[in-house]
Amino acid sequence: MKQLRRIGSFVLLMLECLKSTLRRGVNLTDLAEQIIRIGLNSVPLVIVTALSTGMVLALQTAYGLERFGAKNYVGNITGLGFLRELGPVLTAIVIAGRVGAGVTAEIASMVVTEQVDAMISFGSSPQQKLISPRLIAAFISAPLLVVIADTIGLFGGYLVSVFELGISGHLYLSSLGNTVVMRDFTDGLIKSSIFGLLVVGISCFYGLYTGVGTKGVGIATRSSVVTSIIVVFLADFLLTKLLLLI
Repeated sequence: MKQLRRIGSFVLLMLECLKSTLRRGVNLTDLAEQIIRIGLNSVPLVIVTALSTGMVLALQTAYGLERFGAKNYVGNITGLGFLRELGPVLTAIVIAGRVGAGVTAEIASMVVTEQVDAMISFGSSPQQKLISPRLIAAFISAPLLVVIADTIGLFGGYLVSVFELGISGHLYLSSLGNTVVMRDFTDGLIKSSIFGLLVVGISCFYGLYTGVGTKGVGIATRSSVVTSIIVVFLADFLLTKLLLLI
């Protein structure tokens, strides 16, 4: 019952943010600042994560396919795996760990120090000022980060294929071109936008409804990261099922 009430409170908070955004819009300065914090500042970590994962994926795929004499199909599996699944999911986890924890701690600290109460007393909306810019920034930034992750991940697979597995670069790229279609890429972008909204929305929710004192801030930060990662994995299955039916 407690979890159901929490889910209901989260949905109501997201609806309030949507109404506030539609009625009053969003401050462009705040939006630009959040895009930089969520998107631009996450690029180095996304690059490292995607590069290492792409290299490992190509290596492990080749190890398995070599048993059947199909090592040349590394590019096919690497492309599909990264564009449809690994790119969006890894990016969402990076956002949850790097951005989500910071968002929760920042908002929770404002709640504990009564800055949010002061904001309300002066007639400002915490939803419009604190949450809406972050949600929109995540919706915009997450797909852009996935584009970078996909590119770097496929490049990592290319490096391993050429320099470790002895597969020609032309064969790797041609196998990608023969297997991957635009739908694989766009489905990943759709997933990433929804993941971004979920992760940042959950982070804002836990920050806004934090417990008392610094202990409450720590618990809220930890809970937001764990919940975000679990929700991403669950949402990934549901979105994959839905997109395959469309």
